[in-house]
Amino acid sequence: MSSGLVDAPPSGSGTPPRRRRRWLRWAIAVTVTVVLLIAGIVAGVYAKLMGNVKHVDVTDDDLGATRPPKVAGTAMNILVVGSDQRNGKNARYGRVAGERTDTIMLVHVSSNRDNAMVISFPRDSLVQLPACRATGGLPGQRPHLGMINESFNSGGIACTWKTIESLTRVHIDHFIKVDFTGFKSMVDAVGGVEVCLPQPVNDKKALLHLPAGRQMLNGEQALGYVRARYSLGDGSDIGRIQRQQMFIASMVKKAMSGATLSDPARLWALLEAGTKAVTTDRGLSVGVMKDLATSLQGLNVGKIRFITTPWHYSLTQPGRVEWVQPQAGRLFQIVAKDQSVEGVKGGQAKVGRSKIQIELRNGTWRGGLGSQVAAFLEQRGYHITRIGDTARKPQAKTTILYGPNGETRVPTLADDLLGAASRQVPAATTNRLVLVIGDDWKGLKPLRADDTESIKGFDATHDSCAT
Repeated sequence: MSSGLVDAPPSGSGTPPRRRRRWLRWAIAVTVTVVLLIAGIVAGVYAKLMGNVKHVDVTDDDLGATRPPKVAGTAMNILVVGSDQRNGKNARYGRVAGERTDTIMLVHVSSNRDNAMVISFPRDSLVQLPACRATGGLPGQRPHLGMINESFNSGGIACTWKTIESLTRVHIDHFIKVDFTGFKSMVDAVGGVEVCLPQPVNDKKALLHLPAGRQMLNGEQALGYVRARYSLGDGSDIGRIQRQQMFIASMVKKAMSGATLSDPARLWALLEAGTKAVTTDRGLSVGVMKDLATSLQGLNVGKIRFITTPWHYSLTQPGRVEWVQPQAGRLFQIVAKDQSVEGVKGGQAKVGRSKIQIELRNGTWRGGLGSQVAAFLEQRGYHITRIGDTARKPQAKTTILYGPNGETRVPTLADDLLGAASRQVPAATTNRLVLVIGDDWKGLKPLRADDTESIKGFDATHDSCAT
């Protein structure tokens, strides 16, 4: 069967090309936030590191009088944005006037300090934006339906803070803004980050040449890995975001490992690189950070979950993303009430979608069908490793192919499809599934209202190579 990438990104998505450096801001944002919150170190050293951090004032007047209430207890919600400002050392990544944010996330740390969530908001989300006052030379924002990342351009970090609070009804305590100059040094500081490649990568644009399987990437290789788009996965931006999330989970796991935390030189290098890349509100002081870090020393890395706000492509505005309800609302309520996603009920006990990798093979003459199906499956949380054609067409029947290690994953995918056969094939497919799209393709079943898997995401111990 052919393995060539023959399908273009889904025509229904209309997703425009992204700046190739957004992954870098994503990587630093999550890793710096989690490491700063979890790595407990002595006050004197912490004070020195925090001297690297820049501060911006966010006032009550900026956030308005209708903020959501803070939940009882000591839970903490930290807004994390990635900045693409291109002055100073960042100018090497291309000179562009002004400052924008392509990455918006919310880090929730529970009152009991026994779990944490990192929630990502797709940058193309079409949402109802609130009014923000003009400040710092920025024009402010009028209430309107627009893209979620407009707020930063209109009113800076304070407007983004107000926007996320108004959309989620989650009280935000602090913010961290991150630029991207320290990414490679952070990867090198932890001694490299392990990833899993379903097939070899030879990407001339990203200067990346790697064999399949487990790979330990240094900073330069990691830069190419998270930058690559068309040589990995399905070629879509959503697919790249999924890959970046898994990379960050692996990086956080490495940063929180004994090999890092017990090595003073390595830990210092990581924290120094991270703190030099961040700007925070003044309330996120040395004392607050130190107390939080101390309380989180016993947090198990498996209790840190990465979640993307449930989404689907807009039917009215191609290229835009809309949030899926009631799932998105339930996720925000869990955070606002300081609950755990582990206790969410619903669905059957099967292998989670976020743990399933799928290769798509179009067995029909319908051009672009593979990419359209990929978009539908990604909306449900599956990871698409490749899109191609079958060697012979047409294929009459839609079929799930699986190897000896993939049988437990079949029921999850089969339950989402409107009809599909399944067949075991040689072990070459390992734990991945191959979905052959036949002429009888009818699509996916409607998402059930009680389907809660999309708000569970995956934890930092996720291993895409595991069987």
